Amino acid sequence: MGNRTLAILKPDCINKNLIGQVITKITEAGFQIKAIKMVRLTKDSAAGFYEIHNQQPWFNSLLEYMTSGPCIPIALEKENAVADFRKLIGATDPAKADEGTIRKLYAKDKTENIVHGSDSDENASIEIFHFFSRKELLENFNNS
Repeated sequence: MGNRTLAILKPDCINKNLIGQVITKITEAGFQIKAIKMVRLTKDSAAGFYEIHNQQPWFNSLLEYMTSGPCIPIALEKENAVADFRKLIGATDPAKADEGTIRKLYAKDKTENIVHGSDSDENASIEIFHFFSRKELLENFNNS
């Protein structure tokens, strides 16, 4: 699973009409899209996805934001996927993100930061299965 990661284009990415630009950056960096869909997270689904952060003071505002509009989860494949994707998107705070990263280019702040990326191979697997069924992944990943 070390060659897979999950990206989520967040509600601000969709609202700013940046879907094409962000996906272009991702594919130009060598990632292959293996599964993609547009979803509207429910509060329960978002709470389940971000359960690791449920003790944080900003947890409820995160849920509010992630359920405020549609988002686009994308299962990606590439050598060293998790680390390479996190490098591509940049720091959570766009003010601290490296030049040329997705968040430096497009994000407003730490909350409205355009895109989510898995933080470990283990979490990538869990997160991908949060959005995509085994059948969806098998059909897409086995035909590479």
